[in-house]
Amino acid sequence: MSNLYIVATPIGNLEDITLRALDILRNVAVIVAEDKRVTVRLLNKHQIEKKLLVWQQHSSNTDWQRIKKELVSGSDVAYVSDAGTPGISDPGGQLIKKVLAELPEVKIIPLPGPSALSAIISVAGIQLDRFIFLGFLPHKKGRQTLIEMIKKETVPVIFFESVHRIVKALEQLADSPKQLIVGRELSKQFETIYRGTAPEILDIFNKDKTKIKGEFVIVVDKA
Repeated sequence: MSNLYIVATPIGNLEDITLRALDILRNVAVIVAEDKRVTVRLLNKHQIEKKLLVWQQHSSNTDWQRIKKELVSGSDVAYVSDAGTPGISDPGGQLIKKVLAELPEVKIIPLPGPSALSAIISVAGIQLDRFIFLGFLPHKKGRQTLIEMIKKETVPVIFFESVHRIVKALEQLADSPKQLIVGRELSKQFETIYRGTAPEILDIFNKDKTKIKGEFVIVVDKA
């Protein structure tokens, strides 16, 4: 019986990978990557050479058949997303769904590790025994509805935002008195954590546009 390992990888700093994850990546027959270019940088860092297949948001049935062929043949396979723990705002869940439906005999094994979600929770400094996670907010349709829900929610809300929409998100939250914790480029060279209301953090960005770079994770505290 073959195994499918779901392997968490660094969200920035390539040293943030577990010994177990490295051992699995070295010993599986095939690594399935969301983006080969991203994964190659990680593998090169740790001197690992492997056959690479692709599984991403727009993967075709052809991509799935290649992965399926490896699993059917008895090969152990590891899946890695671009960064962090697969299944959190990436296509890993769809891959697992296909394996469960078509190859129920394959054992699916999670390897826990880095995640921007757990990283921001660890430094938030607020009560987070209960929270709502929204992933990336939609670009247009339904976005304003979610923003209004966030403003009214009685538990903390966490979501991801890209460099292209972080200012828009803060502007949309600007009429709320809620406190925010905004993590930027977590674990990377320019990691920064901002705390304050949306207008206060917007003021920081407006004074220095260079701070509006990278990936962001936002915690909106409860009222």
